[in-house]
Amino acid sequence: VNLDNITLTEARRIQLFDGTNLDAWAKRGDGTAATWPIAEGSMESLGGDIRTKQKFGDFKLHVEWYEPNYPPEVTGQARGNSGIYLQDRYELQVLESFGDTTPATNEAGSIYLKKAPDVNAATAPLTWQTYDITFQAARFNSSGQKTAKARVTVVWNGVVVHNNVEIDGPTGAGDPENANPGSIRLQDHGDAGENPRFRNVWIEPIA
Repeated sequence: VNLDNITLTEARRIQLFDGTNLDAWAKRGDGTAATWPIAEGSMESLGGDIRTKQKFGDFKLHVEWYEPNYPPEVTGQARGNSGIYLQDRYELQVLESFGDTTPATNEAGSIYLKKAPDVNAATAPLTWQTYDITFQAARFNSSGQKTAKARVTVVWNGVVVHNNVEIDGPTGAGDPENANPGSIRLQDHGDAGENPRFRNVWIEPIA
């Protein structure tokens, strides 16, 4: 299936966050109501990881995210660390990585610790950034054996940074792979100081 050619007539868009409530989300740990603070149409990554109540197989996902302006003494993984987990298994990293000329597997745009983005497409702090993600789940046969790896295309601020690449298994804190659909998870990394924000999150499941 060429997921890039799927249109809205073939997919049903679900608004996961429209700036007003967290009804589509729950706390990852116990499934209770998500409590991330909402202000001015966006939610702050604060209060533990959250994930969608609904689970998905193949999909297109749109996420907008924002990084504060951190002082220079805040470095590396403490600079606005968050992540978007596809099927609760594979993390696409969120981090303040503006201006870095050597993209790495733990910086913004990376499939965490598996593949760096082809280029660093980050915009400056205090600007909204976008990920447009096309995801094809791993395939399994009736015996539960994996027959095809998960695949993902990521367009970051209009730049393709992963082009239909394979993901060979879950990233660090991802759930195990199987044939079942999975949630979209947003990470609260728990760092001190200001936190990343998210807005306008929607998904188009692909049957």
